[in-house]
Amino acid sequence: MKNDIISYLDRLIEDPKCELIYNKDYELLIAVMLSAQTTDIRVNKVTKVLFDKYKNLDEIAKADIDDIISIIRSIGTFNKKAKNTKNIARSLFSDCDMVVPNNRDYLESLPGVGRKTANVVLSELFDEQYIAVDTHITRVSIRLGLASEKDSVLSIEKKLIKEFKNYNLKRIHHQLLLFGRYYCKAKKPLCNKCELKNICKYKKKNII
Repeated sequence: MKNDIISYLDRLIEDPKCELIYNKDYELLIAVMLSAQTTDIRVNKVTKVLFDKYKNLDEIAKADIDDIISIIRSIGTFNKKAKNTKNIARSLFSDCDMVVPNNRDYLESLPGVGRKTANVVLSELFDEQYIAVDTHITRVSIRLGLASEKDSVLSIEKKLIKEFKNYNLKRIHHQLLLFGRYYCKAKKPLCNKCELKNICKYKKKNII
């Protein structure tokens, strides 16, 4: 089954990439933190304004919190995320010489940064072999029988890593995410065009 999935995703999504726009390592970290419960498109809109105005970590750390809130207001939970943005900047500035470290424990100690965010950063910046499980990957994994509905996010991550252990997990992560985002959507998935419909639990349960 995994060979069929890999083969199809390689043809469907030949060049999978992170869709968050960033130019510096800390920009990615902050962008991923901001992306919780919102879309990459919205995050890219606010980070363009944020990072154009505040050019480095020191400037972000010293920025007026109300100004950050006004910039990121459209993404939701903006009060908390504005505080997280300033505190992440302060921590990186004071602890890490303004460099995002290849250190999971440190990353997860930062405000607003959990395992999923750390996985994205470690994979994207350092080519570490991780899969960051979000709602899209969760949905795809369950539909394709790679995980069950009762599985936790961590359980799904472990199952995917085991299933695809001989493959590039960074690539698989992006392919599964983009497949869920644009093809195997929560509403109105493109089942009739999908070459995996024969193994898809969703397709078997629904007449489309």
